[in-house]
Amino acid sequence: MALIGNLRQRPVRRLTQLYAGLLLYGVSMALMIRSDLGLDPWDVFHQGLSERTGLSFGTVTIGVGALVLLLWIPLRQRPGLGTVSNVVVIGLVVDATLALLPTGGPLGVRIVLLITGIVANGAATALYLGAQLGPGPRDGLMTGFVARRPGLSIRLVRTVIEVTVLALGWLLGGKVGVGTVAYALAIGPLAQFFIPLVAVPAPAATAGDPPGAAPAPAG
Repeated sequence: MALIGNLRQRPVRRLTQLYAGLLLYGVSMALMIRSDLGLDPWDVFHQGLSERTGLSFGTVTIGVGALVLLLWIPLRQRPGLGTVSNVVVIGLVVDATLALLPTGGPLGVRIVLLITGIVANGAATALYLGAQLGPGPRDGLMTGFVARRPGLSIRLVRTVIEVTVLALGWLLGGKVGVGTVAYALAIGPLAQFFIPLVAVPAPAATAGDPPGAAPAPAG
């Protein structure tokens, strides 16, 4: 699969924003994990697999991201630099951050970790999507299904996917709790708030660019 997008316009700004977003995303995941108050659906799944396999959380995140990216092939989705970087960088950062953060702690501290993690996750999502270098593999899976089945809404497809991975993660031993609900309620409004503040205008297609060279926004 060829990468979508190009870096001819504002490359320093976009690359800096992309990797700052991915770095912050990995840190935010670690904060939510250490809160021990519940994770978002995909991370419940990652945590469950980590518990069952003995692999680190970050290693599982990278492995699942790579497998999801393979599902893009029959959906005819094209990844961007941001997509591939998402698979690798977030997993490495979350493991490094978990190694630095202590486990346990008073409930008040864990609540602060949860809230900080959710807000940071919203900001991180806005940063890497706003860089216009391709969506994450899980977002692309959702939009790919919708593109192939125009009668399905993004909301329906996203709900089905996330309920499925949440249920599987819970069965595998992943942590479901108040943090799971808080994330579901807050992440949409947070991303909507942060995206206009950091979005880089989509680069205009130029002569010689293949169709679809400019990355489509992720849902």
